[in-house]
Amino acid sequence: MSEFFLELFSEEIPANLQSNSRLILLKNFQKLFEEKKISYKKSASYSTPNRLVILFKDLLTEVTQKAEEVKGPNIHAPENAIVGFLRSNQITKNDLFKRNIEKGEFYFFKKSSKKLYTVNLLEEHTPLILDKLQWKKSMRWGAHTLSWARPLKSILAVFDKKNLNFKFHHLISSNTSFVDKEFEDKKKIFRDFKSYNDFFKKSGAIIDHNLRKEFINKELEKISKRKNFFIEKNDRLLEEVTNIVEQPNILNCKFDEKFLKIPKEILIITMQHHQKYFPTFDKKGKITNEFLVVANNKDITGYIKSGNERVVEARLSDAEFFWEKNKSQNLVKQISKLKTMNYFKGLGSYFDKIQRMRKLGGLISDQLLISKDKVELSASVCKVDLISDLVGEFPELQGIMGGHFAEVQGFDKDISLAISEHYLPTGIDSRTPKKPFSVALALADKIDTLVGFFGVNQKPTSSKDPYALRRSALGIIKLLIDNNKKFNVKDLISYSISTHKNQGLKLPNELLQKEVTDFLIDRLKYYMRDKKIRNDIIEASINSHSFNDMKKVYSKAINFQNVISHEIGESIISSYKRALNILNNELKDTNLELSNTTDPGIFKSDYEKNLFKKIKELKKYFANINKDENFRESLIILAEAKKVINDFFDNVKVNEEDKNIKKNRLELLQMLCRTFDNYINFSNIESK
Repeated sequence: MSEFFLELFSEEIPANLQSNSRLILLKNFQKLFEEKKISYKKSASYSTPNRLVILFKDLLTEVTQKAEEVKGPNIHAPENAIVGFLRSNQITKNDLFKRNIEKGEFYFFKKSSKKLYTVNLLEEHTPLILDKLQWKKSMRWGAHTLSWARPLKSILAVFDKKNLNFKFHHLISSNTSFVDKEFEDKKKIFRDFKSYNDFFKKSGAIIDHNLRKEFINKELEKISKRKNFFIEKNDRLLEEVTNIVEQPNILNCKFDEKFLKIPKEILIITMQHHQKYFPTFDKKGKITNEFLVVANNKDITGYIKSGNERVVEARLSDAEFFWEKNKSQNLVKQISKLKTMNYFKGLGSYFDKIQRMRKLGGLISDQLLISKDKVELSASVCKVDLISDLVGEFPELQGIMGGHFAEVQGFDKDISLAISEHYLPTGIDSRTPKKPFSVALALADKIDTLVGFFGVNQKPTSSKDPYALRRSALGIIKLLIDNNKKFNVKDLISYSISTHKNQGLKLPNELLQKEVTDFLIDRLKYYMRDKKIRNDIIEASINSHSFNDMKKVYSKAINFQNVISHEIGESIISSYKRALNILNNELKDTNLELSNTTDPGIFKSDYEKNLFKKIKELKKYFANINKDENFRESLIILAEAKKVINDFFDNVKVNEEDKNIKKNRLELLQMLCRTFDNYINFSNIESK
């Protein structure tokens, strides 16, 4: 049993490229060993800004491949397919024989047993695996043909404490690595991962990115506790700083308190997004003038700390200047400037968009029973911040800055909040606006966006969604479900289409209404799958209820999901399926046509009467429940019908010789199934 250890040393790899690359490399080596039946006990991949590391422990040094027959292409396959099969297996056509199998006549060959040595396998396949690595962004340098994220400087490859010998483009593998990225003449021999890891550990470098992240997180918590402030959880930022340092060292820095007068969102985005710092907050949640920096070295002289403080203050000085300039610029007077700001080809300017949003927002306000004037005013000024210097400098703050400008200029609080929140929600885990005016403006914006882009055939594909239309659709769904709002979505889509056409805009998509609706339904399914709801339950709930009541669709599905594996769910399914199966079987084999009426006058037993009575009770229940239906209670009531249903089937012969009686009993079963379907369409539910 031996160790395989690979290190790829390069210039600094961007943080967002590391994680995916190390996982792909590891997966491809795992696949190779699996195919060749070479076992191992442990595998891992690590990364630092300069190093990608692959490690396998307790690898078999050799394996005997058993003799076996290998199936090749069909004898009528193109010649190049046959030649490729011969080449890949290193055989000639004389080694082939023909055999008839179920799918036709194919070529086979007998593979002899042989020993496969892991060292030979690695020397042959490692360059091939490295060549397969596709970077999201890559570059070439010098006269080399290799395309890599950043210039690749060396390859350390060791198996069983001995270096592997192979060539990868212009590089020859060895058992040495650079130990100081600043000095390329500083190299060291390593014969195993332990000595490699121990060496860097002594210098303060942590090769294992998981341990590095853990160390950074603990140090951040330690400083926070000592200083009596806290840091908002930000997994994305933590992951990013982990990938940009090798020797993490946490520095406690400050900026001038005068900048605390700037809106906190500017401070946060400056530190988090632009500088990769951690802002700090006091116990009341108020931002402080202290921030934490994850440096890549010890700061013995204090230069790193002071340098980061200067950078932040410079950026905040610019932000302060823009804030003071922009906050006093009248929002209403600037609306006309949006006429010169193109929204999208075929969809007019941003001025055109806000006019459409005003009309759509007005319609929504009527349904929400809120002030139409306030919604229309919100729509009129919600995009004005796009022309501000602050949003030009910090595009991530669009909407948020508009809300701040509106607040400073004395706009109603509902309007200011609606402006700041109208881009929300931005994802499945994003915060959803709750205030009615915010909901109205956010809905108007997102529906207009969907209709517009679908209208000019800029629809998402399976791999691309450049205009974030999936996000817009999901935002609509979250706004309605999270706020328990029932809207005629199809009417909103239709009205939005008319607002475009009334502006003289041509929407060439003739299937616009249907495609936008179908797209929203698809996103609703995605939302429900994310909530771990079974696909058959999703289909059952969507097929049985109006798309306009997404909250009801979702609530019924999640409640049934919660009971489907328990007695309640099993009772409902068994009762329904038993009735449906008999109904379908009888109708399939006869020419009977049911009339949707059941005649109690020709019942022959109390079991028929009891089932009819139970169905009437259920129908009355579903007829009387209001929008505040207790969905679990509904399921319990359906489940309680099981005894009456079973008594009927155990004592009543449905396939009666008398056709009238048979038809009446089938009508009774049909009534039962349709009554159950008041909850969801149980025929879609798969029996487990």
